[in-house]
Amino acid sequence: MEPNVYILTLLIIIILVGSACCSGVEASFLAVNSIRILELASKQKPKSSANQLLKLRKHLGRTLTVITITNNGFNIIGSLILGVYGALVINTKFGLTLFSISFYVLVVLVGEVLPKALGTRFSLQIALLSVPILRILNILMRPFLILIERIFPVITAENEISTDEEEIRQMAKIGSQKGFIEADEAAMIFKVFQLNDLKAKDLMIPRVSAPCLDGSSNLDEISPLIMSDNSPWWVVLGDKVDKIQGVVKREKLLTELIKGKKKKLLSELCNPVEYIPEMIKADQLLTRFDNDHKGVKVVVDEFGGFVGIIGAEAVLSVLAGWWKK
Repeated sequence: MEPNVYILTLLIIIILVGSACCSGVEASFLAVNSIRILELASKQKPKSSANQLLKLRKHLGRTLTVITITNNGFNIIGSLILGVYGALVINTKFGLTLFSISFYVLVVLVGEVLPKALGTRFSLQIALLSVPILRILNILMRPFLILIERIFPVITAENEISTDEEEIRQMAKIGSQKGFIEADEAAMIFKVFQLNDLKAKDLMIPRVSAPCLDGSSNLDEISPLIMSDNSPWWVVLGDKVDKIQGVVKREKLLTELIKGKKKKLLSELCNPVEYIPEMIKADQLLTRFDNDHKGVKVVVDEFGGFVGIIGAEAVLSVLAGWWKK
């Protein structure tokens, strides 16, 4: 082979490899999961590849501009040089035509189709490997990028990482179908979102069904009722319709009976009440039981009227799948 042919072959390899790298990196940046990058970056040091990738992904317009400029440099400028040099090496028109067609096929297959397929398949790995080179290219092209961004301001827009409830539902569904998460885990995710759609008034025990006792009564007077009713909590009422003196556990009442304190008034045994509005959402309500997960809350309407009681088990029943409309 003549030396000119060696140079021609080297040019072909450089153009194909350069174009393939740019196409693969571009595909990987478009296909990589932003949430996965964020998760990886949170576990590594600030100057790690994952954190640098997160910054490049955040300014996706600028990053894709750098990749596009580089790719076109290989495809356009490289092809022009190759065409001129190929015309010097290949003397016949038929040979030059055949060479051009063959090179076009190679660029499409080796420089575009195959690397983009690989870039999509191994998006995270390829994106991480490309970080150092892209940072260098960003620095070298900075003056040109500033000019382009002034002409096309949309390039500077930050690509915020965000998601919404519907996307998470779909991801959980797909993850369950693909076997990446358990079916019961996906179901639990759906139920968590259901909490946001429910309010305290939907889960509470209504006032008409709530177990109530008169605060002026003593243990001896209500002992038959306590023995026959298994309600874990009782609301202790005052002399007025909506006056609540407190709440008391059935367990505590039974303990006091065993101790022989039958004449003790219920108003003396009850615990302070925490009131919650009936329109509070169930997911917010759940956090109110952080320090008192076995307690109950008294639900009131917009006028402060007693409308029902609710315990943590009412909210947890939604997550467990026991709650029915």
